[in-house]
Amino acid sequence: MAEDGRVSLRPQPEIETLAAGVDLPLILCGHTHLPRIVRLSGGRLLVNPGSVGCPAYEDDRPYQHKVETGHPMASYAILEKTTAGWAAYFRTVPYDHMAMSKRATKNGRPEWAAALATGRV
Repeated sequence: MAEDGRVSLRPQPEIETLAAGVDLPLILCGHTHLPRIVRLSGGRLLVNPGSVGCPAYEDDRPYQHKVETGHPMASYAILEKTTAGWAAYFRTVPYDHMAMSKRATKNGRPEWAAALATGRV
């Protein structure tokens, strides 16, 4: 994580340590809402598909941090099993994010309204 609290990709050795003991060819994760693909030792593939409806947020739990995709589109991953192992492909698609932004404003959540509209905090 950067000094300003923005979430960034961990160094490869740290990711390898966190994935130690997970002896599966495909590892799926989430929570950050940021699309990521990381090829691990032994050919394992770690995939975070992204998010629908949470393109950016700021939170103070468990510590102060910010997450931004930089766009308001929904994202997901397509997984394909090949003879060489697993492959992942990201897709981003538009949806009516402004309707969600307006709903957040109506519910008294201007910070969510801005994040939903822009993908930034």
